[in-house]
Amino acid sequence: MKIGISDTFTYKKLIMFTIPSILMMIITSIYGVVDGVFVSNFVGKGAFSSLNLIMPFIMMFGAFGFMLGTGGCALVAKSIGEGKKKEADEVFSMLIYILVIVGILFAIFGVSYIKPIAIMLGATPDMLNDCVTYGTILIIALPAFMLQTTFQTFVVVAGKPKMGMQLAIISGITNMVLDYVFIVQFKWGIGGAAFATALSQLVGGVIPFIYFVRKNNSDLKLVKFKWNKNAFIKTCTNGSSEMMTSISFSLVNILYNFQLMKYLGPNGVSAYGVIMYISFIFSGIFMGYTIGCSPIISYNYGAKNTDQLKNLFKKSIILVSITSIVMTIIAELSAITLSSIFVGYDKQLLDMTVMAVRLFAISYLFSGLNIFASAFFTALNNGKVSAFISFLRTFVLQSIMIIILPIILGIDGIWLAVVGAEILCLGVSVILFVVNNKYYEYY
Repeated sequence: MKIGISDTFTYKKLIMFTIPSILMMIITSIYGVVDGVFVSNFVGKGAFSSLNLIMPFIMMFGAFGFMLGTGGCALVAKSIGEGKKKEADEVFSMLIYILVIVGILFAIFGVSYIKPIAIMLGATPDMLNDCVTYGTILIIALPAFMLQTTFQTFVVVAGKPKMGMQLAIISGITNMVLDYVFIVQFKWGIGGAAFATALSQLVGGVIPFIYFVRKNNSDLKLVKFKWNKNAFIKTCTNGSSEMMTSISFSLVNILYNFQLMKYLGPNGVSAYGVIMYISFIFSGIFMGYTIGCSPIISYNYGAKNTDQLKNLFKKSIILVSITSIVMTIIAELSAITLSSIFVGYDKQLLDMTVMAVRLFAISYLFSGLNIFASAFFTALNNGKVSAFISFLRTFVLQSIMIIILPIILGIDGIWLAVVGAEILCLGVSVILFVVNNKYYEYY
């Protein structure tokens, strides 16, 4: 059954349309997790701690790609909804080529300063070499990583959501196979994990680039373009929330690592790393859904189809709420199994990680609706509201909680910080839904 963004969506159609994007994000999250599994089990928990310490800095560079992908996706889908196909192609092309240039500049900067930054993040002498090795290799691959994340959203706008899932599968298999070859067979250690990830990102970034630059049967194509200042500013405004989310996520992770090194040492960083890997998969479901449904929302907003906008909003709230409850239950029941995959070889670390996972998992009850709220306003081309929700959720509230709750609750306060932040943010999201409905009429 072929489903397009201009269709009238039932629950079945909405689920079917977004499933490829959800699977794409789950698969992408899983193959990102593979590095941690192989490094922890075959290189050691010291290298695993180093990986988790430097990763937030690397992910921060990807924020620009997330911004152009989500912000550009909303703008391009809106243009298609308005019947402006040529303009959509030109804006899409401009953003992709800008991304390549910025990615190269970021890579040069990152490689130049990776060592002092690792020291600043708290790397001990034993961790420093692994941090620099892993970070340098992945930073060199930044242009490919940024293309990969950006194309994940644009393939949906292009009417090819299954293509995104297929690319994620190919990239994931590449990473997992090379992890085994480089780490287990070749004994390259943490460098092998970095090479495996970098090559998989190359696959995920270059293949769609070649597809869109050639003649294709999708709704988008890379073409010659003229610099469009207004479109670029609008893209950055629309996508600022996702960029803020990515940067804030990295900064908060750094703050978590500082607190964990203070209270628990490298073991705490390892436990938090496990939480993040598990969270990538669970949050990937919400992110995948928003990637899948955002172009539909943008299209109907551009086409001024208020009835369909109301339909999408209602169904999305219900689907995300049900999924949040189910995911929280699954996370609580599978905490031991999931933690054992990473640190089953160390009982003390395992016990700490299981407790941390169970406390942190409570946040899934609230995070899905907050993620949807931010993405929903991005899709409506309201970057200011979207950015406010993201900044409040991922930086302001979490930063406050991670500092205050450990003083009150001790170690448990660290793991519960995100729960408190998500609850408070949900209250703000609901208020913003109510206030902005007067303008958009989505319920």
